[in-house]
Amino acid sequence: MWMQQELRLTPRSRGFHLITDEVVDGLPGLREVSTGLLHLQLLHTSASLTLNENADPDVRHDLDAFLRERIPGDLPYFRHTLEGPDDMPAHICASLLGTQLTLAVRGGRLALGTWQGLWLGEHRDRGGARRLIATLQGK
Repeated sequence: MWMQQELRLTPRSRGFHLITDEVVDGLPGLREVSTGLLHLQLLHTSASLTLNENADPDVRHDLDAFLRERIPGDLPYFRHTLEGPDDMPAHICASLLGTQLTLAVRGGRLALGTWQGLWLGEHRDRGGARRLIATLQGK
């Protein structure tokens, strides 16, 4: 069985946000898969997807603080500045963290570890709604 659909995530502020429930709720066919894979592809180059800690929001804060310090928007050698000082750093963060995830599906659910959740890394000050292509394969 193959299924593919586009999900639209609600706009979020700059930082890291748990999106596990939003993704799962947007994929009712997930419940029908006993064994499979879910591939998520973010259709943007200034945001990212990652799998990380889902319990303590300080982890999301700390990763954002780390990236902001190391990739500031005022580096004098940036040439890509027409879209604002937050755009080039956003592209760098998206390249470092990635824009795709492939996750195991078991028993109609994502096979995540106890403290794992899906994060959207919003690297623009005002990135707007983000779109994902979700491709589900399984039986």
